[in-house]
Amino acid sequence: MSRNVPGYLFLVLLMTAMSAVAQKADSLKKDSIKLDTAVLNRYHIDPKKNSLPVRTRVIQIDRENIPVNMLDYKINYWRKWITLQINFNQSSFSNNYAAGGANAIAVNGFFEYKSEYHKGSFDYVPDLILRYAKSKNKGQGPRKTDDYLFFDNKVATQLSKSWFFFGSLTFQSQFDKGYNYDAPDYLSGLKPALISRFLAPGYLTESLGFEYKPNNWYDLRIGTGTARQTFMIDTTVYHNNGGNNNNVPIHKTFHNDLAFQLVTTVIKPLDKKNKVNINVRYQLFVPYQENIKFTSHRIDASLTAQVTRLFGVSFNSTFIYDKSSKPDPQGSEGLGMGINYRFPN
Repeated sequence: MSRNVPGYLFLVLLMTAMSAVAQKADSLKKDSIKLDTAVLNRYHIDPKKNSLPVRTRVIQIDRENIPVNMLDYKINYWRKWITLQINFNQSSFSNNYAAGGANAIAVNGFFEYKSEYHKGSFDYVPDLILRYAKSKNKGQGPRKTDDYLFFDNKVATQLSKSWFFFGSLTFQSQFDKGYNYDAPDYLSGLKPALISRFLAPGYLTESLGFEYKPNNWYDLRIGTGTARQTFMIDTTVYHNNGGNNNNVPIHKTFHNDLAFQLVTTVIKPLDKKNKVNINVRYQLFVPYQENIKFTSHRIDASLTAQVTRLFGVSFNSTFIYDKSSKPDPQGSEGLGMGINYRFPN
């Protein structure tokens, strides 16, 4: 056992040395921590106390109502449409032109103003249409080729989604004097016969009834209570028309009719870009106190095609069947190219 004493002492000495080294490391670590804290405390400055009292206010949030009159918003209940067409045609020939021909010039114009005021269940629509055309050929005086004056006013109140109760006032006549250039007297060398002029004839129509309007391009009026006044301020037109006097008694200038009236209109673009438009208006008039043979039909149709912003092509046609003015159907048509302006475009 004496031989193992030196080895045991060596182990004890080694453990003692290692413990001393660990204690020294811990002391160094503690000293470094104390040093860092001392450095920080040396540069720390405590804030000074405020000598004046500080009042703290409690934040309060209150509800504030904004007056409505501060909002500068305006609602426009009007919609407007304007169409203007001016067509000009001209041709001339030399005196020795082999194919022959006569110098000619023609001008025709069309204007329509239509608007709509719609607010709630109230609806008001004024519609003004003016057409006039004249031509002059060599060796002849100027002749009227188209003449139409139409002004319609409609007031309606909405009853359901597509039905309205309406009242309308419509005026229809022509601007200028019209003559019959095919009469035998004119062909024999006399002056042409006067067959129409302003308010000869002229029509003023009042109508009450129901209106069916399922969309913005179709409209149907059923006027169960309709009155029409026919004016004939120039009695010489009676005889020149071959005795047809539009139901106005001879040598009288006024006649009133009570009737049933049906009016339908179609105003619709035929393409997605709104460049080609069709406008058709049909009117049926059935007098109550007269024979049913005096029922009148009138169709006004127009087709317009916008080529550029200011240039277009238009076609207008009118068909009339009214035995009180003429025993046979009447018709007219016109094709023109020229200035064609639509608003909105």
